[in-house]
Amino acid sequence: MSEKKIHAAGDASPEKEAETAEAENSEEKKADEAAAGEPETEKKDESPKEPTAEEKLKAENDELRDKYLRLMAEFDNFRKRSAKERAEIYPEATAAAVEAFLPLADNFERAANAETADEKYKAGVMMIYDQLSKAFQKLGVEEINRVGEPFDPTLENAVSHIDDENLGENAVAQVYQKGYKLKDKVIRPATVVIAN
Repeated sequence: MSEKKIHAAGDASPEKEAETAEAENSEEKKADEAAAGEPETEKKDESPKEPTAEEKLKAENDELRDKYLRLMAEFDNFRKRSAKERAEIYPEATAAAVEAFLPLADNFERAANAETADEKYKAGVMMIYDQLSKAFQKLGVEEINRVGEPFDPTLENAVSHIDDENLGENAVAQVYQKGYKLKDKVIRPATVVIAN
């Protein structure tokens, strides 16, 4: 202000007055910028604010929700894996149990086909053999009986070979021992004689 008064009072030229005004304006701008910049530096130096109770609760809620969703996903995966294992184990266990009863079935079949004078005895053996066959059917067990069909090494074991004009080449001519399967799983292959 003092300079303005001097300029106004003195005989300064208009060019000098303009230079002086510019210098004053630049000094004022620098002072304003410095004043404006100080609060920003003060803000930067301030320590971070403590989260409010509401923010803490929200963060804790989000964390618990995430844990809950992960736990539910793990449980769902466990349930699916257990169901798959049960589905795979059941046929295997059934096949193992049926395999243990196959010698019994073979012996009942031989007893049923044996010649006997006692008809009541033979009828009793046939009844027991029929019950065993029905139990196998209930479990889904099927006999492998492919007489006259082409030999299949996945279903049958060939133990001998004969010539028979009535049958085709490599056809099953006779079954020595019945084979059994559970759906697509072969429990015991049939023991057969093949022709030609």
